[in-house]
Amino acid sequence: MGKVQGGMKCVKYLLFVFNFIFWLSGLLVLAVGLWLRFDPEIVELLTGDEAPSTFFIAVYILLGAGGLMMIVGFFGCFGAVRESQCLLASFFACLLIIFGAEITAGVFGFLNKEKISEEVQKFYSSSLAEANNSNGTAAAYHQILNCCGGSSPETTAALCEDAAEDTQDCLTAISDFFDQKLHIIGFVGIGIAGVMIIGMVFSMVLCCAIRNSREVI
Repeated sequence: MGKVQGGMKCVKYLLFVFNFIFWLSGLLVLAVGLWLRFDPEIVELLTGDEAPSTFFIAVYILLGAGGLMMIVGFFGCFGAVRESQCLLASFFACLLIIFGAEITAGVFGFLNKEKISEEVQKFYSSSLAEANNSNGTAAAYHQILNCCGGSSPETTAALCEDAAEDTQDCLTAISDFFDQKLHIIGFVGIGIAGVMIIGMVFSMVLCCAIRNSREVI
């Protein structure tokens, strides 16, 4: 069986190193996804039968991509060491799928940040409109976001009698809080997608080199 030589051997080991870094990146993406999914503050704010679930869609995409990245990174290392055309071609195909998932998560996070903030704001406002304004949901928002009121001047005046003058209204606080989280999803998704382009180039170059070296024999 033909082995790659010269510059292609360098590409082979670069691809191996890339895949190890890619595996670590998958671990990082998975960790960020798990943090966003189980962050006590987010869970507390989005708990309830009528709580919006749009935010978690992007988080689940991120979790799936991170888990797949770890699996693909492992097999990519194995394929590079074994110089297996089949494994490298499969690696390229999987990278393409993950690339699409990461771009989807990133674009979803950026395009839907206003929609998600509005959904959470409506959820908060509806919690204030319930039987009494001191219900657990509204109290959780006030405590976690260090805010008070915001749905209407009357409600704000009734709820925030003892609040400091510089306390932020909750509608603004909700928007700022979820914009920050969605930017994390967006930047992680698009950043990892950019790294994967390098992996796809390396895998195709090495795959073609392996095929050519076998045709020569």
